[in-house]
Amino acid sequence: MKIAVLSGKGGTGKTLVSVNLAAAAGDSVYVDCDVEEPNGRLFFKPENLKTWSVSVPVPQVDPDKCTGCRVCVEFCKYNALAWVGDRLKIFSDLCHSCGGCSILCPEGALTEEEREIGRIEGGSSRGVKVLTGVLNPGEASGIPIIQELFKELKENQPVFIDCPPGSACIVMETVSVADYCVLVAEPTVFGVHNLGMVWELTRVLGKPSGVVLNKTLAEDNPAEAFCREKGIPIIGRISFEQELGLLNSEARVAAWEADKYRELFSHLLRRVTKEAKG
Repeated sequence: MKIAVLSGKGGTGKTLVSVNLAAAAGDSVYVDCDVEEPNGRLFFKPENLKTWSVSVPVPQVDPDKCTGCRVCVEFCKYNALAWVGDRLKIFSDLCHSCGGCSILCPEGALTEEEREIGRIEGGSSRGVKVLTGVLNPGEASGIPIIQELFKELKENQPVFIDCPPGSACIVMETVSVADYCVLVAEPTVFGVHNLGMVWELTRVLGKPSGVVLNKTLAEDNPAEAFCREKGIPIIGRISFEQELGLLNSEARVAAWEADKYRELFSHLLRRVTKEAKG
C-alpha cells in the first residue's frame, strides 16, 4: 500500500499528516519526495544514516568531430546547447538528460557523462524507515531523485509519500506509484483553490483520493463546502490547536508525544487503509 500525501502549496500540513501516518503505522516507510526542501527527517531524526548520490547523464562534445551543423541546438527545447562563435556551448545546468542530442548528432561528436544532481539519505526511527531525497541547489529537475527513491521501496510495508507541494511534473511523478492520495486542505478560500489543483491532478491520473481538513475551526470551512459540492470524501479533520502547533514547531512527532494525537492519526490511518483497499 502506497499512500501519497499532497497539498496545493507549502505550509498546509502535508508533512504533519504524512509523518504522523507513518508513525502511527509503526513498521512502515516514510519517503520525503519534497526534494527541494525536505523536512520530514527533522521530525524523525533517523539513525544509522546512509547516503548515496544521484547522477544524471549530460552531453559532452568532442570539438574535433563537431562540424557545427547545429542539429543538436535545434533539437534541444531547454536551450541547454548553443552555437557560440565557432563552437558548441553546453549548459549542463539546463540539461534534462533526455539523450536526444547524442542520438541525433550525425558526426557522433556528442557523448554523455554522469553529473551529480543530489543525494538520497536512508535511516530508521522507531521502526519507520526514513528515505529522503535532496536536490542540489539550482538543478533543473528532481524527478531522477524521485525515481531513485522509489527503487528502494518494498512491497511488504505500508509506504507514506510526502509529495512536493503544487501540481507540477515532479508531483505527477511522485503520485504515479500511489494506490491512494490524501489531499490536505486549509479552511480558507485560498486553501480551496490549492485543494482544487491537486484534486484535479488526481482525477487526471486516475488516482482515488480523500481530503483531510487541517486547522479546522468552529466557523464555516470553505474547503469542506468545496468537498461536499464536488463529492470528495472527507476522511479526517485536524483541529487548530496550540498544543499540536507547538509540537509541530519543535519538530516532534505528535503521534509519539500524546495519546490523543496517537488516536487521531491511528483513526485516520484506519480510514485511509480502508479507502485504499476500496
